[in-house]
Amino acid sequence: MNNLIRLVGRRLVALPIMVLGVTLLVFFLMSFSKIDPAYSALGEGASEKALEDYREAHGLNLPWPVQYVNFLIGFLKGDLGTYGASQTSVAERVSHAFPITIQLTFLGLIIAVIFSVLFGVLAALYRDTWVDQVIRIISIACIATPSFWLAVLLIQAFTVNTFIFPAAGALPAFSDDPYGYTMRMAMPAFALAVPVAGSLTRVIRTAMVEELDKDYVRTAIGAGIPKAVVVSRNVLRNALITPVTVLGLRIGYLMGGAVIIEVIFTLPGMGMAILDGVQQNHPTLVQGVTLVVALAFIVINIVVDMLYVLINPRIRTV
Repeated sequence: MNNLIRLVGRRLVALPIMVLGVTLLVFFLMSFSKIDPAYSALGEGASEKALEDYREAHGLNLPWPVQYVNFLIGFLKGDLGTYGASQTSVAERVSHAFPITIQLTFLGLIIAVIFSVLFGVLAALYRDTWVDQVIRIISIACIATPSFWLAVLLIQAFTVNTFIFPAAGALPAFSDDPYGYTMRMAMPAFALAVPVAGSLTRVIRTAMVEELDKDYVRTAIGAGIPKAVVVSRNVLRNALITPVTVLGLRIGYLMGGAVIIEVIFTLPGMGMAILDGVQQNHPTLVQGVTLVVALAFIVINIVVDMLYVLINPRIRTV
């Protein structure tokens, strides 16, 4: 138990350090933008005095370190700034967009995990047979398929030609319209999941094969324990350590891919928010959205680290 507490404590101590690093990096990179926030907020017709008053009011004339400290204080209070002539709150925009991105990410994750576990285990149990070869070809094809390209093909096949799934329009809440929500999110989640499912299938297959070759498996089966029981209770659990490690990295890929997929399917998530910020010259919006996505990635990876303990208690002694 003491080892477990130390493991959790190390992760929690690292969290604020990583958060500080991310905020510093995002703010530093955005400081190189040539876009004047005052100009983008007030528009082309603003006078020089109005622009200068805006910069003064928002601290844009202060030294860079002072601006960063002010930004950090505002961030800790939940204030990510404003954008546009109407001074729309970035935090409010993020609060509406972020849940959609998270939903799309985890729907893609669920699809990827289900297919990769199924095909990875089958390939390992029937290794070097035609089943293994077919799954290998499919997984390699999935890895080589870009999500954005697959998204376009899905729209062509299931929206333009057959009208099975909608590729645009409003996204209903799941509680209000479960069927409409599922139909609207099906293609984006599938397009996002395919490359990740392909790579995870290969990882799970390799981990399962290595575990199946160990002595304890042969001993258990030789003692009369059914192979299905040994595989489900011992082999699969031990073999999932490496895939879960890889999965933590793939979540970042899923979130990054979700931003692009949202634009293709016109989902009002973080991707559309970033696109609006770039197209309408709102660096504050781009900065806020990028920061939240980066922080979400850090938190999710720490949660994945905690899952190691649940899968294999031996890690508690690390």
